[in-house]
Amino acid sequence: MISDADKEPLNLLLVEDNDAHAEMVKRSFEQHRIANVIHHVDDGQKALDYIFGEGEYSDKKKYPSPHCVLLDLRLPKVDGLEVLRRIKTDQNTRKTPVVILTTSSADNDIAQSYKYHANSYIVKPMDFSKFEALMEDLVYYWLAWNQNPWR
Repeated sequence: MISDADKEPLNLLLVEDNDAHAEMVKRSFEQHRIANVIHHVDDGQKALDYIFGEGEYSDKKKYPSPHCVLLDLRLPKVDGLEVLRRIKTDQNTRKTPVVILTTSSADNDIAQSYKYHANSYIVKPMDFSKFEALMEDLVYYWLAWNQNPWR
């Protein structure tokens, strides 16, 4: 998918510490020939560094700001809820859509995510075909059909 405004690929930041889950997301995007750039980080601190252009992610040409973030909650170093809170309280990043993509269906996690202004909360199905269908729908909704502030 290409942004109408600048004809550049849309950048997706995948924040996932489970390699198998990250691979499923990437494989699903590849299977559906979705022309987005997926940047993957495996802990909450790397996610914050990437989003705010710090440390090893300070080169914005190499690590452009994401158009959408897929965020797991249970992350090493910095919890996903804290990552979400920081994204949504910063004036420069608060409009970035953040989709919680997690295995947790706990009421508290859902409530906290929306309290911190998550744009969506999705529980990952463990069945690969269902997960793949979910990814296809998710991508088309957030990166093609949904009208975002960066368009």
